[in-house]
Amino acid sequence: MDDHADQIRKPRADAVRNRERVLEAAKTVFNAGGPEASLEAVAKRAGVGIGTLYRHFPTREDLYEAVYRREVEQLSELAEHLRSAKDPVDALRRWLCSAVEFVATKKGMSAALALTFQSSSELAAFSMDRLTKAIGSLLDRAVAAGQMRADISPEDLLRALIGMCYMHDQPGWQSSVLRMLGVLVDGLCIQTAVKAKPRATKPAKPAAKRSR
Repeated sequence: MDDHADQIRKPRADAVRNRERVLEAAKTVFNAGGPEASLEAVAKRAGVGIGTLYRHFPTREDLYEAVYRREVEQLSELAEHLRSAKDPVDALRRWLCSAVEFVATKKGMSAALALTFQSSSELAAFSMDRLTKAIGSLLDRAVAAGQMRADISPEDLLRALIGMCYMHDQPGWQSSVLRMLGVLVDGLCIQTAVKAKPRATKPAKPAAKRSR
């Protein structure tokens, strides 16, 4: 009886693999083809039947949301991995750059994600919670190491990142955002004061002898 209940509760390994294949395929297809990309194309790329796709994701919006949640979780996992990096500031910088890349790959999904966010405040809350915790774990480490100012919050930094990425539909936006992130991170770092060396004084010239 218990074994039967476990089989009902736990998805089979092949079902889990199929779901992951569908999510990976959907990420590629949606980013390339936009919100109108064919779900049949997703199933074909994943190597599963369209019935399998619909069994996991009954609607297109369900699939969009699942892809988005998966990538937000991956950013959270990246932050956890970067916490062991030797340089806390560099770890924060690398995470921010990865977040920009995350936004860059969402061009084809932006319209669908906007609709999903409007209908699901829970998705927005999930996203902000995970990303704030991820960026906060790296920021706290840099502050604790005495390398970064303590008067900025994870929410401040995340809002700055989102604001910089707002014009993601403009040509060359990604390189511009990466440059500005570099300026922002450098500005938040605590600079070690360097004592200025005293200027060398030239020896006084001997007074010229007056001719008699």
